[in-house]
Amino acid sequence: MSAITRALLAALPFALGACSSSSPNFGDANTRPDYIKGSIISTTYDGTSNDLLTGGLGKTGLGGACPAPASPTAPTVAELRTIAICNNYKAIVDTVANGGYGTLYGPNVDPSGNSTLGEGKIAGEEHIAYADDGTGKQNVTMMVQIPSSFSLDNPCIVTATSSGSRGVYGAIGSAGEWGLKHACAVAYTDKGTGNGGHDLTPNKVYSMQGVRISVSDDPGNASIFTANLSATDLAAFNAAFPNRWAYKHAHSQQNPEKDWGRDTLRAVEFAFYMLNQKYGENHDGTMYKQEKLALDKVIVIASSVSNGAGAAIAAAEQDTAGLIDGVAVAEPNLYVTLPAGLTVKRGSTTITGGAKSLYDYFTIANLYEPCVSVGTAAAANSAGIAGVTTPNAAIAGNRCAALAARGLVTGGSAVAQGDDALARMLAAGWEPEAIPFMASHYSLAVPAVTVSYANAYSKASVKDNLCNYSLGGTPANGVATAIAATAAAQLFGTGNGVPPTSGINIINNSSVGGAALDAASVSVSTGVTDFNVDGALCLRDLQTAQTLVATTLAQSVAATKRTGNLRGKPTIIVHGRSDTLLPVNHTSRPYYALNKSLEPTSKLAYYEVTNAQHFDAFIDNPAAPGYDSRLVPLHRYFIQAMDLMYANLKNGTAIPPSQVVRTTPRGGTAGAAPAITAANVPPIAAAPTAANAITFSANTLTIPD
Repeated sequence: MSAITRALLAALPFALGACSSSSPNFGDANTRPDYIKGSIISTTYDGTSNDLLTGGLGKTGLGGACPAPASPTAPTVAELRTIAICNNYKAIVDTVANGGYGTLYGPNVDPSGNSTLGEGKIAGEEHIAYADDGTGKQNVTMMVQIPSSFSLDNPCIVTATSSGSRGVYGAIGSAGEWGLKHACAVAYTDKGTGNGGHDLTPNKVYSMQGVRISVSDDPGNASIFTANLSATDLAAFNAAFPNRWAYKHAHSQQNPEKDWGRDTLRAVEFAFYMLNQKYGENHDGTMYKQEKLALDKVIVIASSVSNGAGAAIAAAEQDTAGLIDGVAVAEPNLYVTLPAGLTVKRGSTTITGGAKSLYDYFTIANLYEPCVSVGTAAAANSAGIAGVTTPNAAIAGNRCAALAARGLVTGGSAVAQGDDALARMLAAGWEPEAIPFMASHYSLAVPAVTVSYANAYSKASVKDNLCNYSLGGTPANGVATAIAATAAAQLFGTGNGVPPTSGINIINNSSVGGAALDAASVSVSTGVTDFNVDGALCLRDLQTAQTLVATTLAQSVAATKRTGNLRGKPTIIVHGRSDTLLPVNHTSRPYYALNKSLEPTSKLAYYEVTNAQHFDAFIDNPAAPGYDSRLVPLHRYFIQAMDLMYANLKNGTAIPPSQVVRTTPRGGTAGAAPAITAANVPPIAAAPTAANAITFSANTLTIPD
């Protein structure tokens, strides 16, 4: 909240936090939110042996391999927490020195951008609980971290809703780190997705803190997720499909995405509750709210990246109570529809294929990207990006042939068909800057996300085997096998919430010859390996089919649509132009246009960063050489966005106008790019040149080339 707004609210007799003369000076009683069910688990970390930000590993530890527990099949709660923090941090941030870790960002880099914090460990308290309706079917994990540096004279809260489908530590390396370094309490939530697996054959699940337990030992439904199966259904499913897993995001049957905004707002409320438990005053057994923690005195920034960023935007739209003062996010997952007459242009070219739902454009990518990988344009643009992330050319050619046989691509050869597949993806909203990364994104992310969201949106049960997909250990001789005991025990720390993860894979149940890994399976319709074209077509058909499942899916997708109304809150969105996973034409660009058309005094700023994409963790990953020489970390601009928002809310500092930020890749040899410097990543300009200014006029959003 700006200093001016705070002053105005403080002057009002009915300002939040004001109290009558008969009440204690600290306002109303501090009431535990009714949706917080069960115990609140609280732990204090000394900042030396263990801490809030790094799990005791420090900057050096996070830069190396994540630790293993002393007993691999029986990790402790503390070990699982450290492993989870490490893996989640490394999944969001490039932790290689040449990429900027330790110089441009990282636990050792202070809020001014200087490497002065040593190992960067942060002392404080951590409080974890479930939000639920009392059934145990939601069990949305909430967590509040209160650093020892938190000050009642300068109070602030930052939301850190998890990215992707990750657990509650999923945004520890983005919004979590920024908030803790700035002495803010951090309000986390896994937003009802979370890393909740149910190992169906042994009937094992995971506690809120990641301990593997038997369902029979969990009569109160205190697990992160337990599949909704009767004993009879479970036995029948296990007999037919042994060693399979249900996953929370895919199989909770809750469509959790519709509630991401609500969950983020609840995380803020939980943060206020825990802060008042700590700093309020006890009068005759009742804890009263601290006057210095009134809404008009606390800066609250909704933040995070990817899915967590979309949740922050949703929370701002739904914030009728005025909990949130500003928003700063990166690469948000957003779905809006644009009314007739609202136009988005890049340069002089009107964008015609944008503003699709996530399910729509992911099923397009899932269908076409393998074929794209063998086309001329993709091969030329992807030069230098190779390794394990390149789809097998022969199998990709088979996918092209399967698409051609159905009239979905044209061309007399696999190369020509690949070029046509690429043209279709570009027409469907991808930018040319995404071309070099399409093949590797398919191998690393697209099928996983598509299968999970198909199940989530259709509210499918695990027993439905939607489109003949299931999740489980690698099949042998047509039968899925159990994953290793060590992997199962450590899943809370190593998993990402969306298989393939930690030995759990996507399986094609209908592969010729028996169940097989999806990528290696043989399609019934073609009799060859083609990355399971039957499954990909089935998932795509759910977009338009007139079936009960497709109807449910469409209703669920509609429930995730955002309004574009930010209620006048100052907001910053940063997004990489090369984002291949959540393309700008389907997310940030249409959202920005819709908001500007709805709010005449909109305070939304949009910064589109060249040579940046969705996965900073891929940049210096040996599995994806070429990302390092071609891309810069978007995280650098997420930090700047947070800094700009904080300065605006605290001091009234103007937020720079919307603009394209021009960066310079590191270049050099793919897989061995030179170290990044500040020159590669210039700051967001206080006054962008006309050639870089993003403008909105006469219902037209124009993004410079």
